[in-house]
Amino acid sequence: MNESQPISPRVRLQELLAIPDRQRTEAEWDELNELEIVLAAGNREGAPEQGLRRNGTAPGGRPKPGGGPHGKKPVRKFHQRRPKRNAP
Repeated sequence: MNESQPISPRVRLQELLAIPDRQRTEAEWDELNELEIVLAAGNREGAPEQGLRRNGTAPGGRPKPGGGPHGKKPVRKFHQRRPKRNAP
């Protein structure tokens, strides 16, 4: 391999992930952790600001339609059944 070209962080991450856990050195573990942090979605350039939509309002400052947080189902009420009659 040509030493003048640096290895892509994604390629290096794949190389480190190919090594079985028990065979990785401490330095390889440290490098792996650092690459995972650098390549995480929230740390990429151009990534949206964290918490932008977590405050419950749309970007225009208006509340989301439908009230409550997305992904939660409304609470369902269940009624208790009458006990069965004993047959004589």
